[in-house]
Amino acid sequence: MSAHVIADDAEALAVAASLAEEFRAGASARDTERHLPRNELDKLSASGLLAVTVPADHGGADVSALTLAEIFRLLGTADGSLAQIPQSHFAYVNVIRRQGTEEQRKFFFAELLVGRRFGNAQSEAGGKHVQDIRTRLESRPDGSYVLTGVKHYSTGALFADWIPVLARAEDDRLHVAYVPSDAPGLTVIDDWDGLGQRTTASGTVRLDGVPVPGDRVLPHHLTFEGPQLHGAVAQLLHSAIDAGIAAGALAEAAEFVRTKSRPWFESGVETAAEDPLLIQRFGELDLEVRASEALLREAARSVDAARADLTDDTAAEASLAVAAAKVQAARAAVEVSSALFEVSGTRSALDSLNLHRHWRDARTHTLHDPTRWKIQHLGRFVLNGTRPPRHGLL
Repeated sequence: MSAHVIADDAEALAVAASLAEEFRAGASARDTERHLPRNELDKLSASGLLAVTVPADHGGADVSALTLAEIFRLLGTADGSLAQIPQSHFAYVNVIRRQGTEEQRKFFFAELLVGRRFGNAQSEAGGKHVQDIRTRLESRPDGSYVLTGVKHYSTGALFADWIPVLARAEDDRLHVAYVPSDAPGLTVIDDWDGLGQRTTASGTVRLDGVPVPGDRVLPHHLTFEGPQLHGAVAQLLHSAIDAGIAAGALAEAAEFVRTKSRPWFESGVETAAEDPLLIQRFGELDLEVRASEALLREAARSVDAARADLTDDTAAEASLAVAAAKVQAARAAVEVSSALFEVSGTRSALDSLNLHRHWRDARTHTLHDPTRWKIQHLGRFVLNGTRPPRHGLL
């Protein structure tokens, strides 16, 4: 495998914009037929975009959070499923940046620069809550480990070269084991049947005594023992996906109204696009999209500022800014993708047009974590100066 090496932020944005336009063309058909985007992901790998957060001293562009968020927003405007797949990839690149040894960083950053993809084996079903991780990482006398457990919602695992697995060691502390996708005892099952984001292949990963060398395990629990941006960056990318879905839905609604909708007979106008009530509604929806994009940029800048000077205060500010962006982006994605039908008329509900994919993607993705708790943390900080917790979801 080989990949282009992107030089800087400007090139990264140009590549992302070009790929988004290319991926947009087939997004509806991929969703309708549940045609998994293997070719598109290969193009994403070959483009070099998956390595843009590799540090400069390891040969990468080390782009800003602002650039990374815009990459995901652009991809989200085109395909809400495809944009979701590399989200965990970048989250687990960050784990290597923060907790990897020099040798681990050297090895994995080289893998990224040639186009290797990280998947995700993090969440589990049936536990008390999302942090109830029961997958076990058992040590061997020779310093290696064995992984045992079952993971769900494993976005990207089916397409990955490496699958980062979140597990607890004998001391019950969290670690991440980076496992090659062809490791013995590892099975990836394509059993995802969500109503939206149909082609993320967010299915099941089974780990039946998977052997893991000692140098492929990182102490993730250390991430949360001081000020950190792990959660802020991960949530920033989720926010960018929602903002992208909202913008993509608005653009498709406007095109439909301009070219296919009929004006309501009482409006007295010749085309639906001249209807003053529709114009008013599109203005309201545009405000929602603009607000989501503005808060996304503000949040990304806060992450970049904290990255340059990481303290408890700057990390808290970044987490809260991202929380605000996530709330607004989620609202915009669901509202705009639903209003698409309101403004476009009866014909837009035809299954053959598949305009409902925007709402299905928005409704599915915004379930990732509850925005009501983000509002809680915003309120606690405003009223009492309480910093948000360091649990990785803020």
